[in-house]
Amino acid sequence: MRAGAAFIAPLALALAACGLQPMYAGGGNAAVAQGLAAVDVPAIPGRGGWLVRNALEDRLGAAGDAPTRYRLDVRLDDSLEALGVLNDDTISRERRILRARYQLVDITTGKIVLDATAGSDAGIDVVSSEYATIAAEQTALENLAEEVADRMATSIALALREQERAGAEPAQ
Repeated sequence: MRAGAAFIAPLALALAACGLQPMYAGGGNAAVAQGLAAVDVPAIPGRGGWLVRNALEDRLGAAGDAPTRYRLDVRLDDSLEALGVLNDDTISRERRILRARYQLVDITTGKIVLDATAGSDAGIDVVSSEYATIAAEQTALENLAEEVADRMATSIALALREQERAGAEPAQ
């Protein structure tokens, strides 16, 4: 037991010295969590947009309600492309690509806090059943929307943390 504690104690000190800090220290009252809760996500066109918006609202609103301070403008590009083509010119594999270009805008100043992109893709087997292929395409879109929303939320949280740090630094 003492050997384990003797091994863990220096690791804990080394980790604390590296400058890593929890992003959500303070839970729902943390500045980053409150900043995420203050993001308004307007409607995004299309089924993919609806899925991404719902996923973003789940991730950004976890700290509860806060007065709106930011607007997240999102443009999606959702495409299907044929990957595997057989000798008889039938498609055997597709690739679904979901890309988002987004800007986080401070609505009080009009300043763009973050301008970034996020995206992901998935492979889909095209089978003899048209229903099964359509179901696979829809499932891929649902999964991609969740993944893109995760990436966007992480990027937004990092940008808000950097903005908070820049505002919290003492003037020299």
